[in-house]
Amino acid sequence: MKKINEKQEFNFWRYLINFWSILFLVLIFYDFIYGPLSNSILSTVSTIYISILAIYVGNKEFERWYDKHEGKHPGEVFVFIWTFIIFLLIVSSFLFKKSYNLPDPVVSSYIAVLTILVITNKSKQMYKTKHNKKTLK
Repeated sequence: MKKINEKQEFNFWRYLINFWSILFLVLIFYDFIYGPLSNSILSTVSTIYISILAIYVGNKEFERWYDKHEGKHPGEVFVFIWTFIIFLLIVSSFLFKKSYNLPDPVVSSYIAVLTILVITNKSKQMYKTKHNKKTLK
């Protein structure tokens, strides 16, 4: 029974991060296409997005370290999507001769996503090293 509750909680955070990811990306494209959104809207959504991402990833890492993590949802996918979107916005701005500056909350969020990936990859590497040492003994 406890395993079901833990899985449901993990799925809750995954659905929540997916929702906020999509909303944030839609707002970024809206900002690019139709003109600047209020910086407070992007800042608010960015803060919520990064906070939920940190909770989701932290939860996932704790589960890994306590041997409860079963699924594979690589963070590299998020980084790839973010990198593609940033690249697309820069290239599109150049191609369409549009004077567009990436809003600070977007740049900050991209840096936060990269940072979270680096930390989780290091945690995963440390876990594998520790786990392999235990199995060799």
